Amino acid sequence: MNQTTTPARASRITSEVDFARDGKQVGFLRLPHSVHRSAYGWIPIPVACVRNGAGPTVLLMAGNHGDEYEGQIAHAKLLRQLEAKDVRGTLIFLTSANFPAADAGMRTSPIDGGNLNRSFPGDPDGGPTAQIAWYIENVLLPQCDYVLDLHSGGSSLMYVPSANCQRATDPERMRRSLELLQAFAAPVSYVTDAAQGGDQTLTAAARRQGVVHLGTELAGGGTVTLAALRAAEQGVRRVLQRVGVLADSVPADPPPPTRLLQVRGPTYFVYAAERGFFEPLVELGEEVAAGQQAGLIHSHDTPWREPAVALFQRAGVVICKRVPCRTERGDCLFHLGSTYEA
Repeated sequence: MNQTTTPARASRITSEVDFARDGKQVGFLRLPHSVHRSAYGWIPIPVACVRNGAGPTVLLMAGNHGDEYEGQIAHAKLLRQLEAKDVRGTLIFLTSANFPAADAGMRTSPIDGGNLNRSFPGDPDGGPTAQIAWYIENVLLPQCDYVLDLHSGGSSLMYVPSANCQRATDPERMRRSLELLQAFAAPVSYVTDAAQGGDQTLTAAARRQGVVHLGTELAGGGTVTLAALRAAEQGVRRVLQRVGVLADSVPADPPPPTRLLQVRGPTYFVYAAERGFFEPLVELGEEVAAGQQAGLIHSHDTPWREPAVALFQRAGVVICKRVPCRTERGDCLFHLGSTYEA
């Protein structure tokens, strides 16, 4: 377990769950929130802990973005299935981390507009999203050895069901991350050079706290697919067994093959240069070449104009594409992966 010193600044969030107590506990994190209808109220963020003696501690997190449902469902199902006897160590469940966003089915919080995965390290005296980020980074993560952060494409993107980690300069940390990718065994696994949100992401928070982070992008499109949900459920079980916190008596399927890729910078992404209607010219999983047409943006207000053409800047495999047809300049249309190089 990481032994990072508790920060001098205290969180205003309190927990109904005692993370040091053996057994299975469920309850809420209480985030104080004073509004017109409730002067001394609090936002109830669901939290649970399943603990059984000594062993690794793993934070199982989903709902970092509220419109990404696969992880929220997968973690909730596992929580209902497990008892303390099934665990060697501690599992902390934060299934709807940015609860206001999850409650509204939105990527960001309807209260303060906060994107939790762009809010770390947060602020214990800030708005709701900043307070949640502070609590995760400075209260939960210092207790943990690993964090499984389940994302998907949300409302605007669709992925080939994938797991991911960030490239590490420390060889041992990189080895452990690749080991978890192989255990999760999503159809695609990829290594990123840097998270899209830089130092404001949970990935960066985990790195600061010395915690091994594993992320996912499990389909998306504002829905749940059977394949993505099964990949999430079985992948989480395999990872927990690999790190030794889940008893072997809890069944998990053997890991299927996974394709190991990398995402190494801006040339892996395609963005809309105009606003209009997006017509994709390739599908998920296709191999593409540098300079190949990726999609067309049709002008709905001047339909006599020829559509704008979006091009792939490099060769690779299409692992993500935009779902909504209506597109604004700057929206991500695709991103690619290429064969992993150590």
